[in-house]
Amino acid sequence: MPMESGPLVSHAGATALYVACQLALSAHALHRWPMVLSAGERDPEPPAPWWDPGEPPRVLIQLPVRDEPEVVARLVAAAAALEWPRDRLEIQLLDDSGDACAALGAAAVHAARARGVRAVHVRRGSPHGYKAGALAAGLARSRAGFVAVFDADFVPAPDFLARMMPHFAAAGVGVVQARWGHLNRDASLLTRAQAAMLDGHFLVEQRWRRRSGRFLSFNGSAGIWRRECIEHAGGWSQATLTEDLDLSYRAQLAGWEVAFAPDVLVPAELPDCMSAFRSQQHRWAKGAIQTARALARHLVAADRPWRVRRDALLHLTTTTTYPLLLLVATSLVPVLAGPARLPLASAIGAHLVLTLAGALPVGLLLARGARLAGRSRAHAAMDAAAALVLCAGLAWHLARAVLEGAFGARGEFVRTPKSGAVVSAAGFAGPARVPGASRLRAAELLLSLAAAVLAGFSLVRGSPGAFSFYAMLALGFAWVGSGARFGLRRPARARRASGSGLPLTAG
Repeated sequence: MPMESGPLVSHAGATALYVACQLALSAHALHRWPMVLSAGERDPEPPAPWWDPGEPPRVLIQLPVRDEPEVVARLVAAAAALEWPRDRLEIQLLDDSGDACAALGAAAVHAARARGVRAVHVRRGSPHGYKAGALAAGLARSRAGFVAVFDADFVPAPDFLARMMPHFAAAGVGVVQARWGHLNRDASLLTRAQAAMLDGHFLVEQRWRRRSGRFLSFNGSAGIWRRECIEHAGGWSQATLTEDLDLSYRAQLAGWEVAFAPDVLVPAELPDCMSAFRSQQHRWAKGAIQTARALARHLVAADRPWRVRRDALLHLTTTTTYPLLLLVATSLVPVLAGPARLPLASAIGAHLVLTLAGALPVGLLLARGARLAGRSRAHAAMDAAAALVLCAGLAWHLARAVLEGAFGARGEFVRTPKSGAVVSAAGFAGPARVPGASRLRAAELLLSLAAAVLAGFSLVRGSPGAFSFYAMLALGFAWVGSGARFGLRRPARARRASGSGLPLTAG
């Protein structure tokens, strides 16, 4: 009997760890049910212009770029085409590029000036502080009361300011975020999965947060800030890799509101290769945890209802689900391999229930967002399923990002390469590479093989729930590790501009 106690205790401990991690995952996922269930609610009508027609507010357009040769001219041209009185509009191209690419930026600014636009080409001595440093440096050069920010791959419509500025009618609104569209949604299964993630975020999550009085995030681009809000909240900070999330939360803790305009669509480019997507997601995951480290104690002590503070903490720590997912996959192995007579082994039978509790609301949120973005039911289901598999495949990569954000230094801001960022005759550098990316891909392919073996073992042990879990991990790790795009040919009936002129309710 004593000889059996060791394995039994070990098995019981593994089961307890497995159940604890599954419950933690489910807690993160279950708070999305209110978002999904409220997705059919209507948004209030946008307010009317509040300013004197003869003296509209001064608006500064900030365009932070760094080595974006193929998109910088398009960006500046779109900003110059914004419909706003020329004497009340300024454009800053905040250019931290090398000399060759900066010459293109200078030419684009010169072309804007030729159209009568007040545009300046701002170059700093060094990229200190990266995007946050560039935005702060540009703000110091202007006295405009409102500041719009666009990343290099965004293309705002001419009426962007006319439709966004009325949302500042209430004096407490500090920032207004527009919805992101997708210039290349149907380029591949990879871009379709990303689009489903973003549509779920904007068309379901952000709308619910605004309607229910929760904290919202400024997404770093396609938004307008009230200058007073930036300054009151402490300004742009270089302390995290997600300066947008950091400032928007500090602003709300200081009493400002973040508004969301789902009817204003600003198309942008989705990363069309796995290395660029991985780099982007690593930065976002690490930066979110850095922001949580900096602001968690302020959120807990904030004078807000507990439900608001709880949701804000869950929002900032969403990426902790990636290390939890790996812990579930690891702790489930001894549970499956343990003695079937052990009472705690009944947790295996609950695996399907717990997995559905975690995956179902997330899948519904993604599918609902895709439907609200105008996708057919079949395409929405396919895109949501692809997004879930892709997220599973990112578990190893983003678990490392979470640990770096929790315990490491700030790190370098690695930009997300755009489609034009390739080696060319002009000599521009190619897409940014993540150090050690080859080793990471090899690790993910090995994890895919291990998950496939465990999926087979789950069937042998009579656990179909565990089989589906490991099968999804195997597919996801194989996808991310191989870097496959899965290019798609769009059917003729679907060849319309992705994310433009789309309904906000399912048809």
